[in-house]
Amino acid sequence: MILRTLLVLGCLLALSGAYGAYIAIEALRPVSQDEAEAELFRIEQGQGLNQVARKLEQAGLVRDARVVSLFARYRGDDRRLQVGEYEVAASWSTATILDRLTSGRVKTYELVIPEGTRATEIGEKLEAAGLVTAEEFALVVADAEFAKSLGIEQAGLEGYLYPETYRIPRRLGAKAIAKIFVEQFDRVWKQLEPAAKQQSLSRHEIVTLASIVEKETAAPDERPLIAAVFHNRLEKRMRLETDPTVIYGIKNYDGNIRRRDLRDDSNPYNTYRIFGLPPGPIASPGIDALRAVLEPAESDFLYFVSRNDGTHKFSKTYREHNEAVREFQLRRRSRK
Repeated sequence: MILRTLLVLGCLLALSGAYGAYIAIEALRPVSQDEAEAELFRIEQGQGLNQVARKLEQAGLVRDARVVSLFARYRGDDRRLQVGEYEVAASWSTATILDRLTSGRVKTYELVIPEGTRATEIGEKLEAAGLVTAEEFALVVADAEFAKSLGIEQAGLEGYLYPETYRIPRRLGAKAIAKIFVEQFDRVWKQLEPAAKQQSLSRHEIVTLASIVEKETAAPDERPLIAAVFHNRLEKRMRLETDPTVIYGIKNYDGNIRRRDLRDDSNPYNTYRIFGLPPGPIASPGIDALRAVLEPAESDFLYFVSRNDGTHKFSKTYREHNEAVREFQLRRRSRK
């Protein structure tokens, strides 16, 4: 960049006399001699060099828009400006500012998606970060054709929006952002694919079961045991009877599961009523939950109940399970 700038300055001085010298000097002279704090500058779709130069002058980032335009043309930057949001400072020279605006190094925003996050919650996070609206993201998540184009067999992206910490620029759009999440899922899945091929479950079923495991426990050591319980129940054709799936299928869930919710046959995610897995994932599972489904613990457990401390009591028989329920759940209610 420095060599190219020096060559351009030399050409200006050689070809244009005093006016060229003026442009060359101005291109190296920042608005502020003091170290200035970087501020955001946005190039919109369709904006040409002259518009960008005027915006820079109006923002107080350069002295003269004409200098910017002429200098940029000499460098060939008029064809290399890139749409996006950039951090630039008034203490930078015109040459340095143009280097940034043609680099594609746009400002990015951190987005943290924890394991077990639902697509609707991801949409809310995106909206809070000012990246896209939750509604725009929801439409993309539910787009069956778009999911198919990304190699997803189900009619939506729930479960495939991989939980990770991302750096995302503005102006990408909901589809481009969703694609980033799915591509990260694909990278993780490649690590697990050899083990997945040993399973009788499809990828979609593995992701669905892993999402349930993810929602059932936050204790890493318990995931293989939780997965084992569900594998055992599926093999015995027992209902999974897991609350997180019921909750997922309740519209406007208020924080309480009622008896009528457990008896609701209209909820396709009600695993107290249906046999087998629900139609699809209920959240985004991380690699540990996925691995737990692929490598469950060797266990005969068929039941578990919360100990109210973030862990669970596991049981092999219904009688043992009822005793655990009385110990950990009914006793807790009696203390209230």
